[in-house]
Amino acid sequence: MRGWETAKRSLTSKWRDARRLLAPPGIDAERAAPLEAFFGPLELKVLEALWDGSAEATVRDLQGGFRGTAYTTLMTTLDRLYKKGVLERSKRGRAYAYSARYTRSGLEAYLAQDAFDALLDGGSRAALKPLLSSFVEAVSRKDSELLDDLEALVREARRDDGQRAPATPDTEEDA
Repeated sequence: MRGWETAKRSLTSKWRDARRLLAPPGIDAERAAPLEAFFGPLELKVLEALWDGSAEATVRDLQGGFRGTAYTTLMTTLDRLYKKGVLERSKRGRAYAYSARYTRSGLEAYLAQDAFDALLDGGSRAALKPLLSSFVEAVSRKDSELLDDLEALVREARRDDGQRAPATPDTEEDA
């Protein structure tokens, strides 16, 4: 496994740990979970059912765990999750059988990567510097050990890319 993949897995683990630290006051840490920013309550319940169940499930297979939810509502929710790219589906007779494309931690990592990609696409270095500075400042306020982990990830990514660490910039006093 490449070093960057190992680093990404480590960061995903740290992301889960950081959820507790970053939860707003008075809000349960699970309520601050990253997936709740992307999916509604029924969508999350459907994902949980697929993660906890067998490899594939039809609407009828899942319906027993969704008392009070109409068959068509559950079918629409599964279709929306499929169209969002988080489920796979295959034809089983006249119905579709759905399965999760990602594990829970895999989906969290995918969404985090997608969010970072969106932030970094098209942004100039100057425009991104305040964003990165704010991120580093927020991490350092919350957990210095997490900041050390971030620094180690940057070093490992540079090593994997064959880049050398940049020289320390000269300060005005040195000039």
